Amino acid sequence: MDWSIADFVIMGALVTGAALALYLAFRRSGSLAYRGASAIAALGTFLLIWVNGAVGIIGSENHDANMLFVGVLAVGFIGALIARFRPRGMAAALGATALAQALVALAALAAGWGQATDIVFATAFFTALWVLSAWLFRRAAQGKAPAPAA
Repeated sequence: MDWSIADFVIMGALVTGAALALYLAFRRSGSLAYRGASAIAALGTFLLIWVNGAVGIIGSENHDANMLFVGVLAVGFIGALIARFRPRGMAAALGATALAQALVALAALAAGWGQATDIVFATAFFTALWVLSAWLFRRAAQGKAPAPAA
């Protein structure tokens, strides 16, 4: 890879933003479910920005339709602000984020943009992250920790 100074600055900002978000979320709650949900949401956000900026999900990274994913992240961010980062509201915000992710994919497929397999795979991956995070936030709202792995 041939990274420019700007690439390093952007990656540094992404890593710093994700670390700061996790720090604030972990300070907000000692709940394992809340912390896990926050970590998954931060990971999903980081990866969506990184993948979309590096290679693009809809066509190449230069395809204008990739900007629709900014809207996906905006749904989650605005929802989190409205919920004041409380677990029940965060569950709804991440559920809406999953729906927005799926709607962008449907629009891209209907318009014939990009490779269908790339869009479907990326959508399944990111939607699974958003849904898992929403489920964990819901568990946190109910005061339940996720079941330990066997």
